[in-house]
Amino acid sequence: MQTDGVQDPAAVGSDVTGERVEVTGIVKSFDGERVLDGVSLCVESGSTVALLGPSGCGQTTLLRSVAGLEFPDDGTVEVGGRLLSGPGTLVPPEQRRVGMVFQDWALFPHLNVARNVGFGLPRAERRSSARIDEALELVGMSGFADRMPDTLSGGQQQRVALARAVAPRPRVLLLDEPFSNLDATMRVRVRSEIHTLLQDLGVTAVFVTHDQDEAFVLGDRVAVVSAGRVVQHGTPQEIYERPATPWVAGFVGDADFTVGEASGATVSTPLGVIPLAEPAHGEVDVLLRPEQLYLYSGDRDGMAVVVELVEYVGRDTTYHVVSDSGTALRVRSPGAPAWSRGERAVVVHLGGVTTCFPAGAIEGGPSGATAGARSSS
Repeated sequence: MQTDGVQDPAAVGSDVTGERVEVTGIVKSFDGERVLDGVSLCVESGSTVALLGPSGCGQTTLLRSVAGLEFPDDGTVEVGGRLLSGPGTLVPPEQRRVGMVFQDWALFPHLNVARNVGFGLPRAERRSSARIDEALELVGMSGFADRMPDTLSGGQQQRVALARAVAPRPRVLLLDEPFSNLDATMRVRVRSEIHTLLQDLGVTAVFVTHDQDEAFVLGDRVAVVSAGRVVQHGTPQEIYERPATPWVAGFVGDADFTVGEASGATVSTPLGVIPLAEPAHGEVDVLLRPEQLYLYSGDRDGMAVVVELVEYVGRDTTYHVVSDSGTALRVRSPGAPAWSRGERAVVVHLGGVTTCFPAGAIEGGPSGATAGARSSS
């Protein structure tokens, strides 16, 4: 028995099995404002999908629509091939076998841990049952059944909320920004524990986050959401290396751009010839990630720049540089700073594929300061 980490589901007899979730053409408006605009999303059985997007983009409304807490104006929600929401159909939340962990955890302050966990169970099992014991054991909280929520740390409260969602043995688990109320250190620790738990349970999971690192670590696949639409859906690697739009490129990481001339599988740029993830032709704006670039001294092929700012964060250093023609880039290298502000250098591309967009697609232009800024909505 442990109280500092999640347990092996097999050790506590869990029989949770995930089911496929299919959302088709979901539309939802509030007070005349469309929040979801024809959203379609498929989550395969036993997989985890992260809904990644800025605040107000409709992620939570989509999650609540799957849970049955919101009724879409149009479209359908199916779980395991069973229609839960659609024209003339609305299955109540308690009949969906869908568990949900809310952003603020929503624990009942007047109930102890065991009764919080048992709240969603049949009435006869709410005070004491094997399901409560199993769920607490699963999240490493078996020694806390009699404790009140206000005596628990943030991480412990988060685990209790998760145990409550898992206790009814749902086929689908929904998590709405489950780590947002934790401090940075606890956030990373609990995130890793939940990652392990979700994989071991085999439950289908969908979670909302605004944090790219969180989405990439936990999500088997990531759905990037903007203005009520899924603008890209794929593996973390696909989205990072092959963003569908300049906005996605900036939202899932640091993105700078330079001009180029594409010729099939490669593109010629001021930094040299770079391979492309997908063939292109003609004038393009080329995506440059800071970790793909390197600073050299002396006479070398590449883009001549001046170092304007140095940012050291311990594990790595980011250099903000500007070329003689005004192109602003960021260069990230591991370790302590090797360059100082005002020094001249040459930027080269370290290799690896990149992607490009039609010339003029970048707001502010590839050589402008706004091209290097993280996108937002």
